[in-house]
Amino acid sequence: MDISFLDSDLKKLCEDPKYASRKLGSASARKLQTRLADLDAAAKLGDVTVGHPHSLKGDRIGEFALNLSGARRLVFKSCDDPAPLNMDGDMEWREVKSIRIVFIGDYHD
Repeated sequence: MDISFLDSDLKKLCEDPKYASRKLGSASARKLQTRLADLDAAAKLGDVTVGHPHSLKGDRIGEFALNLSGARRLVFKSCDDPAPLNMDGDMEWREVKSIRIVFIGDYHD
């Protein structure tokens, strides 16, 4: 899967395990590395079955999340162009092949 980042801080968080451990704690940093490896190995999002994959609602509609540890989540959007849609016109997340990471943390605060 193709993975990009909203900004340089998110990229550093994903690519520098020591930085991630300082910012997120060791448990979340380890889970982050595992989830990124899962995404990198997948051809499409439907191939990712760990981390309780789920689409988001409310002010995060159009985003998708994977659990890290505690309430922390890895949140991303589809970068597919055109975006894969189902018969209802909603995002067909299982078919997404390109993502942009937009948030890492607890969006419940």
